[in-house]
Amino acid sequence: MLLRRNIPVRYLFEMIKIEWLYVFAIGFTAHYLTHTFREFIPEMPLAIPLFLGTAISVLLSFKLNQSYERWWEARKIWGAIVNDSRNLVLQLQTLVAKGNDEVVNKIALRQIAWCYSLGQSLRDRNATDNIIEFLSDEDFTSIQSHSNKPLAMLQMQAKDVADLKEKQQTEVFTLVQINTTLVNLTNSMGMAERIKTTVFPITYRIFLHLIIYLFVITLSISLLDIKSYFEIPLLLILSTGFFLLEKSATEMQD
Repeated sequence: MLLRRNIPVRYLFEMIKIEWLYVFAIGFTAHYLTHTFREFIPEMPLAIPLFLGTAISVLLSFKLNQSYERWWEARKIWGAIVNDSRNLVLQLQTLVAKGNDEVVNKIALRQIAWCYSLGQSLRDRNATDNIIEFLSDEDFTSIQSHSNKPLAMLQMQAKDVADLKEKQQTEVFTLVQINTTLVNLTNSMGMAERIKTTVFPITYRIFLHLIIYLFVITLSISLLDIKSYFEIPLLLILSTGFFLLEKSATEMQD
């Protein structure tokens, strides 16, 4: 993800270098064939590549909107996770009877570990990286046997809260409030996992690229009377905008 305001040119080139090679090869081939077999190729009106360019713009607009909505939904979910994590600790600090600081501190540190672990698992990384300092040896050993380690930590949180109620360190109303917060955290985790597992069909991206390449071919035929040292750079420049928008949408949806 880009975190800098100024986007380096090298980064943009790295994004579409493969597409540039394809466009260059397609444009050069189309230019060669149209000049070699000029008498057999009918005149291509500019309206055809113009129509294809309009269709590409509509498809890109749809993908950008869908990608932004996906990104915005994920942003709201993670914002809810941050808020509910704070609420959980504040509720424990204010609503649990005094003398339980050790348990409250244990739950708070485990909640930090849960946030790290969830972020790692959503990125398909090791969910136990960088969390050992927040967990006790017993907790860390216990979650190793679970396939969904963030869920295992939420189960530990619920168990510790239930133990506080059994020891009469919280009231029923307090238990309901804390349990609601834990339910919200579980729901947010499920929504984040749903976003991760719901992907755009790969065929959409393939068809979009094919239409862009078709646009390059038809535009090359339409520019029959233009020299290659003008035509090829023009094709590269025009296709660059389409590919950069498509790549930006793909990065945003991920």
